[in-house]
Amino acid sequence: MSAQRACSVSELEQDTPLRVELDGVAISIVKDGDDQIHAIGDRCTHGDISLSEGFVEGKTLECWAHGSAFSLETGHPLNLPAYEPVPVFVVEIDGDDVLIDPTVTKEV
Repeated sequence: MSAQRACSVSELEQDTPLRVELDGVAISIVKDGDDQIHAIGDRCTHGDISLSEGFVEGKTLECWAHGSAFSLETGHPLNLPAYEPVPVFVVEIDGDDVLIDPTVTKEV
C-alpha cells in the first residue's frame, strides 16, 4: 500500500489532535508547537480510549482518562498506567496534503 491523504496541513490546529481513519486504522495527527506533524495510533494501550480526545504538551499526547502520556516521536508511554507503546506512522507532506500509509510504522 502507499501513502494516502489523511487531511490537509491547514486543517490542523497547533497542539490539537485530529482523529482520522485510514483503511480501518484510527490515527491521531498532531501539529506540535514546533509545527512538526506527527501521526500515532489513536488508541491508548492502557484502555480503549481515543488519544485524539487527549491533551498535547510539547512532544507528548496525554490520554484524558488515565493520564498516560505518549511520545509523539516514538509512541512510547512516558508514565503509568500505560506500559505498551502505540504505533507511530511516517508522515509525508505534499503541498497542503498530509499523507500517511497506515500499514507502515516508524522504526523507533
